[in-house]
Amino acid sequence: MALVLNEEQQLLQDSAKTFLQECSPVENLRKLRDAGDQWSPALWTDMAEMGWAGIVVPEEYEGLDFGYVGAGLLVEECGRTLATSPLMSSALVCSSLVNGLCNEEQKQAILPAVASGELILTLAVNETARPSPEATGMTAVADGHDFVLNGNKVHVIDGMIAHKLLVVARIDGVAGDQNGLGLFLVDRELEGLSFTGILNADNHQVANIQFDSVRIGPETLLGEAGNCWSELERALDIGTACSAAELFGIAQESFERTLQYLKERKQFGVLVGSFQALQHRAALLFCELNLCKSMVLKALQAVDENSADRSLMASTAKIKCGKTAKLAVNEAVQMHGGIGMTDEFDIGFFMKRAAAARQEYGDEYYHSDRFGQLRGY
Repeated sequence: MALVLNEEQQLLQDSAKTFLQECSPVENLRKLRDAGDQWSPALWTDMAEMGWAGIVVPEEYEGLDFGYVGAGLLVEECGRTLATSPLMSSALVCSSLVNGLCNEEQKQAILPAVASGELILTLAVNETARPSPEATGMTAVADGHDFVLNGNKVHVIDGMIAHKLLVVARIDGVAGDQNGLGLFLVDRELEGLSFTGILNADNHQVANIQFDSVRIGPETLLGEAGNCWSELERALDIGTACSAAELFGIAQESFERTLQYLKERKQFGVLVGSFQALQHRAALLFCELNLCKSMVLKALQAVDENSADRSLMASTAKIKCGKTAKLAVNEAVQMHGGIGMTDEFDIGFFMKRAAAARQEYGDEYYHSDRFGQLRGY
């Protein structure tokens, strides 16, 4: 497939850019931080009204079914303005997992509410700082018709604002087995659940969650008991590819802001953009960004096609975009000089968000190792 956007995808990106620049500029993140808030429910309502919450949900469940290339474009534009919302965790990762794993009755009960933005879901899968879903040790023990959950989940994205959790727990087998895992829909208000919010440097809050003999009914099991690995892996690939898209957006915006600054800032009576050393560094970053653009689009196309290279492409995009985003924000702060280190200037927000986003769904070191394993090294 050609690495270009079609007309509908380009229109979607243009409308998303306009909306976010008007309704959620970077200044909004500063206001949220200063007010002690982590996200804007009003912004999420506006996103849902535009159909973003149902961007990948099938039409029969009141979604747009626009595909993952389109979803990635939304996330990319969110990266440009640092817009905070449960778009990736709920509307993309969790809705895809529900759609791929659940029976018809469960889909009808969950997906329309997700597509409308009324129901916010998040995936509780990690148990250590390093992602390793197959190493899940949290147990779901059958007790009569019910299940009892015991264990801990860490770094749950949007875990402090989600209404319900998609919890990965081990029904059978031992840690390290891909088989034996079950996915459960758990209400956050259940007895035995405790949440600890962790505030990242980027003003996003994640949750560490403890499950202490949490009793859930058999209807909360999504899909077949002990057989969720294939769809879980696909959902994590979606998160990885979309995370790469966000990092690409962060890197793009950092580069463009820096380029504009180089054209305006004078030193020793001349524009700093005329210095050859800075021109070389900007040219290198420009080339890296164009490589990222192709890799992100290829990864999202692979998800749409559910190709055999889906996991490989997703990891490749995350590796490249993680490294490039780090380079872009570092160069941005350095080329802005002293003002780039101050809180009064917005460029530092991009550095903070890039640092956090690189860790989400696995950083470049995790995906480099995964890439090697996928290629049989």
